[in-house]
Amino acid sequence: MYRVDRILKDSWYKKCLAQNAALEEQRRFCRHDLQHMLDVARIAYMLVLEGLSNGEAAAAGEGAVKTITGKEVVYAAGLLHDMARWKEYETGEDHAVAGSLMAGSVLERAGYDAAEKEIIITAIREHRSGGREASPLGQYLCKADDLSRPCNRCDARSDCHKIHRMATANHLLY
Repeated sequence: MYRVDRILKDSWYKKCLAQNAALEEQRRFCRHDLQHMLDVARIAYMLVLEGLSNGEAAAAGEGAVKTITGKEVVYAAGLLHDMARWKEYETGEDHAVAGSLMAGSVLERAGYDAAEKEIIITAIREHRSGGREASPLGQYLCKADDLSRPCNRCDARSDCHKIHRMATANHLLY
């Protein structure tokens, strides 16, 4: 997990997390902090492993299985998926798109190769929708993003516009 550690120590990444924290200081709803990103990374990796044991990823083809199962690839996508949330607050730009543009330099400094970067950046860009047209990692990342939220224990659930579609609305799943 050497490259993941390099992401966590990257000065631009840390600056993005600080921007998220500053702009979400008064936010009542879910925050986009390091804990959330770690939760998403861990759950996404569990989903990948479960998918492998169920044959889901294999159905996507041998090449897809090789590219999405690397722990450092999955963790990188999870850690970077909301790095540009602050940008959405400041400019209204979709944070998934902005994050996919910002992540490349962090991944390069961390030592990811071109193929890995493309997989991770694509998943970051797709993490808000994650539909059938999304890449396998984009689908796992989207699902992990929702599953990471402890909605069943949230004080703001009565005012949350997402609660009706959240799998964790009534109980914890991961």
